[in-house]
Amino acid sequence: MKHITSESLFDLKNVSQPIVLDDRIFYLETRTDKEKNAYLTSWWSIDQKSKERIMWIDEELNPSQIKVSPNEKWIGFMAGKKGEKPQIYLMPVRGGAAFALTDEEQGVSSFEWTSNSGSLYYQTTVDPDQNKERTDSDSKSDDKVKSVTITKLQYKMDGQGITEKDRLYQVKKIGVAKKESSLILEKDRPFRLQYVSKDESFLLYVDKLNPDDEWVYGASVYEYDIASETARLVTEDIPEGSFSFEAVNESEDYFLFTGNDFSYAFVTLDKIYGWNRADHTFEVLSVEDKYVGDLIIGDFQQKTKGFPIKWLDDDSFVYPVTEHGKLKLYKGDKTAGSKCLVDKPFHITDGDVVDNTTFAVTYSDLTTPSVLGLLNAETGEITDLYNPNAAFEGSHQITPVERFWYKGADDWDIQGWYVPPVDKSDNHPAVLYIHGGPQVCYGETFFHEMQKLSAEGYGVILLNPRGGNGYGQDFVASILGDYGNKDYEDLMLGTDYVLEQHPEIDQSNVYVAGGSYGGFMTNWIVGHTDRFKAAVTQRCISNWVSFYGTSDVGAFFVEFQLKRDVSQMEDLWKMSPLAYTQNIKTPLLVIHGQEDLRCPQEQGEQMYTAMKKQGVKTKLVLFPKSSHGLSRAGLPNLRIERLNEISNWMK
Repeated sequence: MKHITSESLFDLKNVSQPIVLDDRIFYLETRTDKEKNAYLTSWWSIDQKSKERIMWIDEELNPSQIKVSPNEKWIGFMAGKKGEKPQIYLMPVRGGAAFALTDEEQGVSSFEWTSNSGSLYYQTTVDPDQNKERTDSDSKSDDKVKSVTITKLQYKMDGQGITEKDRLYQVKKIGVAKKESSLILEKDRPFRLQYVSKDESFLLYVDKLNPDDEWVYGASVYEYDIASETARLVTEDIPEGSFSFEAVNESEDYFLFTGNDFSYAFVTLDKIYGWNRADHTFEVLSVEDKYVGDLIIGDFQQKTKGFPIKWLDDDSFVYPVTEHGKLKLYKGDKTAGSKCLVDKPFHITDGDVVDNTTFAVTYSDLTTPSVLGLLNAETGEITDLYNPNAAFEGSHQITPVERFWYKGADDWDIQGWYVPPVDKSDNHPAVLYIHGGPQVCYGETFFHEMQKLSAEGYGVILLNPRGGNGYGQDFVASILGDYGNKDYEDLMLGTDYVLEQHPEIDQSNVYVAGGSYGGFMTNWIVGHTDRFKAAVTQRCISNWVSFYGTSDVGAFFVEFQLKRDVSQMEDLWKMSPLAYTQNIKTPLLVIHGQEDLRCPQEQGEQMYTAMKKQGVKTKLVLFPKSSHGLSRAGLPNLRIERLNEISNWMK
């Protein structure tokens, strides 16, 4: 049997976005191509009974966002060849050539079918001057370097760059037959279309809570009357709440939203709210003290959207919940509350409803990368339809992962996982690997990097300290204003627990690594203990003072998470790992993306410079064309290089 390596990334595939149509399930299959240095997606269907697979669109168009028309005659999807802006494509359900419906200069970001299937509403952006005739001097000026003027508080976004541009954001309508488009709604700021009513009298879209006050955080749902061209905030009775539309019942009289009242700021647990449009009433429908949605992290899945909130009939619906590292499914009702349908040790990454008791899902677990199957909600069992990695799993050793609970700070129950080395041996090294967020969690999902470290002889310790999700509101909110205290204790106590349970680990050969919040905590740990042999800090935070003004979410994050603002620099400095670098003796590798706007490059550079000042062995590796998500969705060759840099540092 072969061991998993960095290069195994090119052998693995994942499936996503299943759509049920009669006996067929449409889905996407994505792989990582070494030669093209890109993620390539094809679109397939599979027959539920015969398991016959048919390719509909090959990798050249890179399809996504598959949506079947209500009359089931057309399939719409987003696609675009390399170097081209994505457009809406249509393809007959009975088969035939796909064709582009739109031809927008800036491309299309999303679309919605009308109820009669004759048209689609879609979103695009335009340069307000793009239709003006340009003189020769104007065209020549395009080659000149231009300045960038900033006037807004939020002017950049990780993965996008500068967002404050002279641009208009539009919703348009286009007919399937005539392909003629008309403008429906236009704004000078980003917003997101979510629903078109059956009679096309109104739209639902998400926009800022208070567009006129940039210090008001959050966004919610607006109802836009197309005829009168007026909009109203649907959630005006919860003025600080952030909400998003999810689904409407067949009668179109009851809508489901996810969101929260912002009572715990960023870390407020999302719930399901029911909206009776006629009565303008809101009520919480989901189970209490649990997060609705998927916050389980991994490094392998591509183009997954998460299991959706779906109506089962006019009164009941199914929805996902992140709990104890699992993606559970609950059945909700407008009047009868909620009950758990599925509680199994796997991660449902996408899904669709076949009938009231059967769902088409893509899923992963600790030793299974990605599979398409049918989930029986009554038994919780999955019948596999297609495993794109069957040959890989049959030829490679995938390490079984141990689950455990231990007592953290204040005797709290903390959950963890341990990935032992593939080849068991005495006195082997181990790595404490800390997740980001911190409001996410490790869980029952496949992690290529952890399996690769296991194959190299390391034990890998994965812990969900306080501040992460899946364990209730008090748990996730417990580190607000208190980073680096009880969460640090949870991590140290968890490491102690694993070392006690696994005496075969060489306690003098234990490493620590992490990214984002995990990078902050790695920096914090080496400034407060010398117990680790070496450390790897990635896309880290080292200085909350400079983070406040340079991160794309800095001002909001610091004020809501640390409960401090820029006027409290002394407090922010005390909470910054950089303040404790005089204590550091642990060799530190610093990894950072050069286009990371969430935790800007200067955060890693400050840590690197401090190590140089201290005379501590260090190394700074910067990755070009890499945003905050380098380890999950960065350029494939750079992901491989990153993995190898980490292994080489520890070796």
